Amino acid sequence: MPLLQYGDLSSTPVTVLRGPGGGRPRAGAHAHDFLSLFYVAEGTVHRRVDDRDWELAAGDAFVVSPGAVVGAGTPRGEADVWSLFFPAVAVDPTAAASLVSWRGHPLLAPFVGEHRGGAQRLRVPEADRAGWSRTLAELAEELTARRDGHAEAARAHLTLLLVRLGRLGVDGREQVDPLVARVFAAIEERFAEPISLRDVAAAVGLTPGHVTTAVGRATGRTVQQWITERRMREARRLLVDTAATVEEVARRVGYRDPGYFRRRFRAVHGMSPAAWRS
Repeated sequence: MPLLQYGDLSSTPVTVLRGPGGGRPRAGAHAHDFLSLFYVAEGTVHRRVDDRDWELAAGDAFVVSPGAVVGAGTPRGEADVWSLFFPAVAVDPTAAASLVSWRGHPLLAPFVGEHRGGAQRLRVPEADRAGWSRTLAELAEELTARRDGHAEAARAHLTLLLVRLGRLGVDGREQVDPLVARVFAAIEERFAEPISLRDVAAAVGLTPGHVTTAVGRATGRTVQQWITERRMREARRLLVDTAATVEEVARRVGYRDPGYFRRRFRAVHGMSPAAWRS
């Protein structure tokens, strides 16, 4: 099917696309600062996010966080994919729009991905799929027709989708330890600084040993590994979306020594930052 694009929501821009690839065609990998939700109504589609490949099938709801590096969606045969792009302010006009603050909004919790990185897949039960397609179609209609009250109606449809999205992960999902959530909030706020485990522990008011145990038990990784993961994700975004030098990228993700940044990047990605960018 051809790619269809529906209008934006006046002062709080929301874009809805419908097509085979799950997104607007773009050359090469790219990053953006808004939230993305993809719903596969029919068929299958391949997506690449932060160096991880995803194969999405009918009934999959796929969320991508701001700052993640994404590749173009590649359909497998005939596919019908809804794509929804919006900033946090489209959900709550009173909310701050920074990449840190959106993570605290309850309706946007699925986009945090339970600390798995830049993307998460959730499965829509077969009985609920018609409702998902209907709500997306009604949202698209409001954005296109722009009748009186369309902004409020479109926001209501967006809110309903996000409520449905949040419910997908409730049953059988391990709840995130509030302490671990505070640790990740501290990392998100300060990863661009030269922070350490001790700094994170101080930010949450606990000992390094206590924080190490809690994060290790919940995620199987250390605090330093999560700091590195967040820095590398931002480094990939800067390498793709800006012309910043490798030295400048290193500084902006918390590394004072560009040589050390290059070594860490190579250890994670198997190539230098310059090679990854090209």
